[in-house]
Amino acid sequence: MAQEYLERYKVSTIAAKELIKQQLLKCSASGFVTGFGGLLTLPVTVPANVASVLYVQMRMIAALAVLGGYDVHSDEVQTLVYLCLVGSSLTDVVKSTGIKIANKVTTNMLKKLPGAVLTRINQKVGFRLLTKFGTKGAINLVKAVPVAGALVGAGIDYGGTKLIADKAYNAFLLGKID
Repeated sequence: MAQEYLERYKVSTIAAKELIKQQLLKCSASGFVTGFGGLLTLPVTVPANVASVLYVQMRMIAALAVLGGYDVHSDEVQTLVYLCLVGSSLTDVVKSTGIKIANKVTTNMLKKLPGAVLTRINQKVGFRLLTKFGTKGAINLVKAVPVAGALVGAGIDYGGTKLIADKAYNAFLLGKID
């Protein structure tokens, strides 16, 4: 992968930045797709997302090491790769709690909107969000809440991968270890 980017962009720092952009897109897309299921699918989607994002991040770091002229088979470089990944464990914890919180916050915010506003939103969106009104005006918004989880998942994966990409870029292309 590193060689493909280097052939395409000729300069290692430019190739590295382009590689990072593509990996950020991949990780964000994974977070968006796996966050879409909401609370019901969290037990399955979070582990699947963590595994796929971790794979993309490891591959990205290794490619950045190659672009920086390092041998990824050496023990020192492998240790640096793992050090660049240290931030991902915190990201994983934040992801699982962040999606749950986003789902609850979105539901609570939407419950507080007056019925007339929700009706106008429904008309604008073009499909029916309101599926059930309770005795206290509670609204079942099962279709809307997962969108918030998807956005949170994408944002967290983007942020975590960006942090890791910056560490790896600094370590392997600039020679700075934070």
